Amino acid sequence: MFGVVPKVLWQKRYPADENNLCNWALRSLIVDTGERVILVDNGFGNKQSEKFMGHFHLNDYKGIEEGLAECGYKPEDITDMVITHLHTDHCGGGVKKALNGDGYEMTFPNARYIVSKDQWEWAVNPNNREKDTYLPENLHPMKESGQLQLIEGDTEIYPGFSLRLFNGHTRGQIIPFIGYKGKTLVFAADLFPSTVHIPLPYIMSYDVMPLETLKEKEEVLKEALDNDYALFFQHDYYNECCKLQDTPKGIRAGETFTLKEWAGITESGF
Repeated sequence: MFGVVPKVLWQKRYPADENNLCNWALRSLIVDTGERVILVDNGFGNKQSEKFMGHFHLNDYKGIEEGLAECGYKPEDITDMVITHLHTDHCGGGVKKALNGDGYEMTFPNARYIVSKDQWEWAVNPNNREKDTYLPENLHPMKESGQLQLIEGDTEIYPGFSLRLFNGHTRGQIIPFIGYKGKTLVFAADLFPSTVHIPLPYIMSYDVMPLETLKEKEEVLKEALDNDYALFFQHDYYNECCKLQDTPKGIRAGETFTLKEWAGITESGF
């Protein structure tokens, strides 16, 4: 998870157990515009074998449908399924086994599934480094359903909801930039898996083009600092969101907070 950074450094900030394993979060994000209900990423899903899932040691894991229900939504409510990239932990929940036991069906029957064209072509013709995470059963049903929509560049799918493409982690990863009440939230996906990955050298070994990641991180961090964006972390077990601060060692995580705190959501609503 930390690439070339020595364990003696990263474990001070993100502890590992005796088997060298770290605990990570796997968050999705719902954006309800009043007219549309947009979901960003959908987790592993539950259709893979125990052997396959045994590599991930899931704990306290809710499936995407259970998570939606806790927030008051049903799969049928989702109108737009934005998939940052097609690694199995980000897209596996978008397709499920058919109720009749024959083949697969879409988890979100009323949604368009938005993926970048570059990532789609990268995934269906996988390189040897990533092919184990591009599972055909996660991909082909999306196209066969007619619900797949490919974007070819940076785009705004709704006012204030922009999708920008990045290539360091994997070709054509989407990073959503979401405006809300005059503020901007960046769904950091695997560009910044956690607050620990904010320092430039902290780049995952999974990234196919780490020097491109380095450049992309530097550009986004400067933009986010200059414009007071908040970062929303998909994988950080300890922090949901943060602002940034400039330090003598470079841009680092500043104040941390929950998504509800950032959005001003209380138990009674907004």
